[in-house]
Amino acid sequence: MKRHVISSLISTDLVGESVTVCGWVRTFRNDQFLSVNDGSSLQNLQLVLDRDATPEATRKLLTTGAAVCAVGQLVESQGQGQATEVKVEQVEVLGPADPEEFPIQMKRHSMEFLREKAHLRFRTSTFSAVFRLRHALQFAVHDFFNSDGFYMLHTPIITSSDAEGAGEMFKVSTLDPTDLPLDDKGVVDYSQDFFGKPVNLTVSGQLEAELGAMALGKVYTFGPTFRAENSNTSRHLAEFWMIEPEVAFNDLSDNIDLAEACLKHVLTYVLKHNLAELEFLAQRELQAEKQLPADKRNAMGLIERLRFVTENSFIRLTYTEAIDLLRASKPFKKKKFKFPVEWGVDLQSEHERWLVEKKFNSPVVLTDYPASIKSFYMRQNDDGKTVAAMDVLVPGIGELIGGSQREERLDILEKKCEEFNIPKDHVWWYLETRKFGTAPHAGFGMGFERLVMFASGMTNIRDVIPFPRTPHSAEF
Repeated sequence: MKRHVISSLISTDLVGESVTVCGWVRTFRNDQFLSVNDGSSLQNLQLVLDRDATPEATRKLLTTGAAVCAVGQLVESQGQGQATEVKVEQVEVLGPADPEEFPIQMKRHSMEFLREKAHLRFRTSTFSAVFRLRHALQFAVHDFFNSDGFYMLHTPIITSSDAEGAGEMFKVSTLDPTDLPLDDKGVVDYSQDFFGKPVNLTVSGQLEAELGAMALGKVYTFGPTFRAENSNTSRHLAEFWMIEPEVAFNDLSDNIDLAEACLKHVLTYVLKHNLAELEFLAQRELQAEKQLPADKRNAMGLIERLRFVTENSFIRLTYTEAIDLLRASKPFKKKKFKFPVEWGVDLQSEHERWLVEKKFNSPVVLTDYPASIKSFYMRQNDDGKTVAAMDVLVPGIGELIGGSQREERLDILEKKCEEFNIPKDHVWWYLETRKFGTAPHAGFGMGFERLVMFASGMTNIRDVIPFPRTPHSAEF
């Protein structure tokens, strides 16, 4: 069956032609006007039935959620809100939806309710817009790196290393948990496990990507990552996707340039190709924020925030300079900040947003963080206290990208492993790259769901991934 997607029929180019349309019913009015959507566009297509030619039994099945297929002539619409409509000659109900049971009706549903119906929430205008936008962002990421001469690397999902050194990892094993083999010390004998050693789901593809960069020059990963962090905040998932480029011979400044160019490219792409979705989501955000106190609302609208990033140069300053600015700020002096501001502690979203939205009115890149709050692989600065790290901060969210120049000096990296209690035999392969042709190199990580949150205006990370994985929740 050859069908026409609705996105191709909402203009008048095909007026007068016979078309076949398939989709799901949104509304059915006056026993004649059928509003249908097939997922190709935010806009529904109106089908106009001939009451006399459409059997009553068929009309009774035309309820919200039903799948239908219609054949008819595309004509200019006589009503408002659409340029075209289909004058139906024949309609078939492919799959009815019991109106008493179908939960996604044409009314406002809470995000909490829709998360419980994640298998059906794609049918709503909000989530169809979000996931079309997610697709476009993913395409734009690949387009950016491919155009810049990067090679995509598929790094392992199952690994024996802990890239972040945090230890919050999901274990992978084929051993029977009710009958674990023990050694003579009473410890689980992983030599009898599938891989012969303890392994986990990866928290990052970075370490392996560095190996690729040391031969291919410029590589990136875009894959699933996992954190067994018992967090139920609106910003955390147990399973999420990461974009991680690594570039040989780059220093921290080069790394910042790359992050800025990447972010501007992907946001420019969706501003050009997904403006309908962005305008819809911007209106949705405005309506939602009417329920919030003024100080909790975004200072800029959704599209304004995206253009704020694409049209401004990123301000660069050190972590130490940021701490000084924050401690001199009115919110700090008036004790408006919820979290402490002092050298050596990690900045929170409230601090990052103040720097972006109040102090500089520009995206901000913070550099040179205290070594004590950053990962073992970040290059130690000459002061012995800080590392060549960077965080890219944007309005509404705060940190969107984190990265660093990597430590290429073997002796210092080995010392860092000791400080972070990382056994050398666990990362021997990573250390060996510092023995054979070591070179300066740098990279960053951008959480893809964080990017989708920023681009869509959605405030909960569970609403920008199809099926969220969080503590005590692994449905669907």
